[in-house]
Amino acid sequence: MVASLCLHTFISCPKQTNPRISLYKPINVSARCHYEKSSFAGKGSVSENFEESAAVNVAVPDKPRWENWLATAASLYPLYVTAGGLLACFNPSGFSWFVERGPTSYSLTLGFIMLAMGITLELKDLVNLFMQRPFAILYGCAAQYTIMPAFGLMVTKILRLKPSLSVGLILLGSCPGGTASNVVTLIAQGDVPLSIVMTVCTTLGAVILTPLLTKILAGTYIPIDAFKLSISTLQVVVAPVLLGSWLQSTFPQAVKMGTPFAPLLAVLASSLLASSVFSENVVRLKSTFIGTLLPSDATLFLRVQAILSNEVGVVVLSVLLLHLAGFFVGYLAAAFGGFKETQRRAISIEVGMQNSSLGVVLATSHFASPLVALPSAISAVLMNFMGSSLGYFWRCHDPSDPKESEAQK
Repeated sequence: MVASLCLHTFISCPKQTNPRISLYKPINVSARCHYEKSSFAGKGSVSENFEESAAVNVAVPDKPRWENWLATAASLYPLYVTAGGLLACFNPSGFSWFVERGPTSYSLTLGFIMLAMGITLELKDLVNLFMQRPFAILYGCAAQYTIMPAFGLMVTKILRLKPSLSVGLILLGSCPGGTASNVVTLIAQGDVPLSIVMTVCTTLGAVILTPLLTKILAGTYIPIDAFKLSISTLQVVVAPVLLGSWLQSTFPQAVKMGTPFAPLLAVLASSLLASSVFSENVVRLKSTFIGTLLPSDATLFLRVQAILSNEVGVVVLSVLLLHLAGFFVGYLAAAFGGFKETQRRAISIEVGMQNSSLGVVLATSHFASPLVALPSAISAVLMNFMGSSLGYFWRCHDPSDPKESEAQK
């Protein structure tokens, strides 16, 4: 999410610059990229920015300290979601003011998140980048909308989930790529521009593909109105993104003043959204968990079996398997397509990380059972933890091709 909201910074990066990022210091993107002006704030095309960045090493003054603090605070998104989830467990009534106003409050919150993303976009620059590498982008988008929905259906069949949970998991798998994938790709030394454009393309395509896939794969469980899902996706995702892009191009100076605050506000809003939905199901989840408590001398096998026999364990396991499949199969698909390591990492992360906020909004707006939204709410916590762990694992492994390195020597 942070990287998508700071889109202009990444697009102006050189293509093959993959420095190591300190694990204990805030990620300073400006130190990774040399540029005179943001590609989305200036008049130059993406290709021109790439060429200029590669040809000239321009000294750029550091950002103000307060902007770095805001960026660092925004990068702690997984921490906020986890803290919100714990608060929902111990004090679910703390989110009642937000839950009682749902699903309108959910839709408005997601609209704000996507608007914050849109104010950093200039569509002509995205088109230029798309024209540079159309095959990689289309391949990644196709992987996004085939791997995750298919495995969502497979997991529901294997675990024999209840109809409401099955619909929720399939809906999650049919959502576009999550914006948190961009900053994880940066950490993993992946192809950040590819990740960003994939996020934008899958988000725009969600108007048709998310409702259609949900209808086809989950329509056998409960009736699904694909048209209403499509209209909701258009209203809360695509329209705010396009509005933000228009504002950015029409009022660049005014937007520039608010841009540093957008990432932090967006991640806080996303954390509030996921935690609120989770709080709605806390009572149900606690009752099922308490019902499976075992004596202290019970074996590990019995404990695992007891956890997997209730809704808590089943939902967590299903979400865990879905994202694991996305990361692993996404990487294999990219390798099969003949892409370089940096692109494999970007596609793997983009496929494995979903826009769980959209899943929450669609589930609460169009389905009566609160369980439909539960997989997306739990995904917001697990997905970011899994993605961040994978990103830091890859950070320790140089993505450069050994053959290319030997040739340069």
